[in-house]
Amino acid sequence: MKITTWNVNGIRAAFGKNAFEWLCDYPSDVVCLQEIKAKIDQIDSSLFESMGFQCFWNPAERPGYSGTGTIYKLKPLNTSFGMGVEQFDSEGRIIQSSFPDFELFNVYFPNGGQELERVPYKLDFYDNLLNYCKKLMESGKEIIITGDFNTAHKEIDLKNPKANQKNTGFLLEERLWVDRYLDNGFSDIFRRLYPEEIKYTWWTYRFNARKNNVGWRIDYFLVTEGIIKRTKDVVTHSEIMGSDHCPVTLVLE
Repeated sequence: MKITTWNVNGIRAAFGKNAFEWLCDYPSDVVCLQEIKAKIDQIDSSLFESMGFQCFWNPAERPGYSGTGTIYKLKPLNTSFGMGVEQFDSEGRIIQSSFPDFELFNVYFPNGGQELERVPYKLDFYDNLLNYCKKLMESGKEIIITGDFNTAHKEIDLKNPKANQKNTGFLLEERLWVDRYLDNGFSDIFRRLYPEEIKYTWWTYRFNARKNNVGWRIDYFLVTEGIIKRTKDVVTHSEIMGSDHCPVTLVLE
């Protein structure tokens, strides 16, 4: 089973760049998309449907902002949206997919804002989602959380850590929230498999950052113990264009 995550930074723009043609060459069973920036009636699902996918969209109430989409070839038992907290659910940040042996969360975590004005909102989101997942774990569920976490966890996860210590995405309080997930039964499966490897998943459009590989790793798979045992690989598709992020795939037995 292959599960791919990708922040497309506007699904309509990605369609215009033919960004999804690579799915024909690298098929996935489930694709989790973030930052779709579109309402359902603005999304032409026919390309995905022609590839055999069934599409579920969770747009933000605010036009042209946030939003997630999960497309499936392997249909889940159930698909639900949000976590029952209006201030977060109105931004279309979560799609939960229930499979027989795990719960999959497609998540677009908030950005802290250029002036750090949304950092408290972002940290509250981390807190609420962790509490939501802990209840599922207490009932015996295995969980995969994937998406754009908008946080680089360690210095190895971005090119210029010292220059970004006071910027959202690498603030200490943001990084500590990733620690809390790891302290509560989750594992960063890429870093577990590749403890010393430098891979980035996001590059600013400015300064030729992608060409020079001046990036950040902020698109993750956090998984519980049962998923670790099933994991064969985590593949970072840094060659795939069409967004300022690249796709990442979790390969399960």
